[in-house]
Amino acid sequence: MREREIYLAGGCFWGTQAYMAKLPGVLATQVGYANSNSADPTYEDVCTGSTGAAECVRVRYDSDVIGLTLIVEAFLRTIDPTSLNRQGNDRGTQYRSGIYWTDDADAFIVRSMLAELRYRSGANIVVEAEPLGNFWAAEEYHQDYLAKNPGGYCHVDLSDASRFIAEHASEFGRINRVVKLEPIAAPAGDALGGPSGLPS
Repeated sequence: MREREIYLAGGCFWGTQAYMAKLPGVLATQVGYANSNSADPTYEDVCTGSTGAAECVRVRYDSDVIGLTLIVEAFLRTIDPTSLNRQGNDRGTQYRSGIYWTDDADAFIVRSMLAELRYRSGANIVVEAEPLGNFWAAEEYHQDYLAKNPGGYCHVDLSDASRFIAEHASEFGRINRVVKLEPIAAPAGDALGGPSGLPS
């Protein structure tokens, strides 16, 4: 297992967390506030717009199962990448969209995918793409909010996660590397099978 992380801001963090948690290879998610200009802001602080923070989801994942490209592709399905400081019914700088990394090796993938989206759509893509400045965990009642409150507000179509998984089934690494081994008869004179009794 190769554990990595990426930080995704896509409007209200409840829906983004619930969607990403459904993807194979995602090990853990945590909602919080990214790139705040004040330490350890509260939800009320962030809602004033004075902290400069964005509602964000920390995503820890096993890159042997799901790569960053798949994660970004899934994330982009949950947002309107042309909408500035607004997703769904939520408005304000805290609801801006962004992808923030802690490993500079991720920069090329993220920026290339956004550039490709801009080229294909011909639209002005306003998703931020930059190194993570800081991240402060949100209050406990925000964590896994939609799991605790299934009927809660969500601007994300969570059923799309199943469609995404089905559409990209062949791209999820470890899921498709599991091989069912059938018993192999040992060749004559080799009671244990030996190298000749194993698939090459």
